[in-house]
Amino acid sequence: MKKALILQHMNHDHPGRFLDWFAEDGLVPVPVRMFEGQEIPPLAGFDFMFVLGGAQDTWQEEDYPYLKAEKEAIREWVWDRAKPYFGVCLGHQLLATGLGGEVAPADEGEVGVFDVALTEDGKSSPHMSGMPETQKVMQWHHAEVKRVPQSGRVLAQSARTGVQALAIGDHALSTQFHCEFSPQTVAGWSSLPGYIEMLEKLKGPGAYQRLLHESYPLMPGMQKATRRMWDNFKSVSGLVK
Repeated sequence: MKKALILQHMNHDHPGRFLDWFAEDGLVPVPVRMFEGQEIPPLAGFDFMFVLGGAQDTWQEEDYPYLKAEKEAIREWVWDRAKPYFGVCLGHQLLATGLGGEVAPADEGEVGVFDVALTEDGKSSPHMSGMPETQKVMQWHHAEVKRVPQSGRVLAQSARTGVQALAIGDHALSTQFHCEFSPQTVAGWSSLPGYIEMLEKLKGPGAYQRLLHESYPLMPGMQKATRRMWDNFKSVSGLVK
């Protein structure tokens, strides 16, 4: 079986709905808990890198020294080794900064359910083949990619955020939105008071229940779109043939 290197930034965070597809495709996840000081192992032994989100910001290297090591590993993985990479939220932003792009505080953050639309590049990209031109997605971010790295292509955008999906060649893809969030992910927050507290600080009392009721009916459509994106990615990148 192939090995997937998972870079994790927060406790209880995981690749969500992607884990089912990893199992189907023979990918064994190997998590590295960066926030606990675990070191990134030698990259040669892995077939795929998946970088998760987190509350950290890409520029906070003094507060989170491991961010520098992550950027170096991502640069080696994507540019030097040209191997399959997928990033979400912070993993999307680290891909951009690791390859020379720029990330900064968002003009207006997005927390909750928002619309994302394919760009013209996205409509013609094999990564987005068969995807709806506009879709509902889950968001939780207050920073954004302001400048894409060399050779980067913007595949999706929202009304507030210009870079919602980014591709580097055929082998690297990332989304600002949380395409990994599943019904199980959102339901799991009910046993994690810290997550609910963060959400209510941003969206007011009762924010969790409101998001739960808004997002749950949309989850089948989110799952279908993300599954299509994953099937495209694993084929285009050569991860699964």
